[in-house]
Amino acid sequence: EVRLVESGGGLVQAGGSLRLSCAASGFTFDDYVIGWFRQAPGKEREGVSGITVSDGSTYYADSVKGRFTISSDNAKNTVYLQMNSLKPEDTAVYYCAADQWTTAQAIVVASGPYEYWGQGTQVTVSS
Repeated sequence: EVRLVESGGGLVQAGGSLRLSCAASGFTFDDYVIGWFRQAPGKEREGVSGITVSDGSTYYADSVKGRFTISSDNAKNTVYLQMNSLKPEDTAVYYCAADQWTTAQAIVVASGPYEYWGQGTQVTVSS
């Protein structure tokens, strides 16, 4: 059974940090690109960051560049999103997705569809 499980969301004050995790199982992790997305109420889903697991190449949306860092622990089949200097506009449900036939950049800027999705984790940044 394929699973992507996000965790690490919560409530944080502006300027604070959170680290999200996306734990994968049921597929060959190293063959995939993992992307982080977010969706705020009333807004369209936005690609945040992507990583090609096999070579570690990464891509970031302009809105998070310099504040967020994506990384992977291949031994744990887990991708992380370290979020620093959080702003109220970062408030959203954050999702991870996995797709074998894309790139770290394309998973962020394209609209999908993607093979697998997690259930999401809420991030709320208070001002």
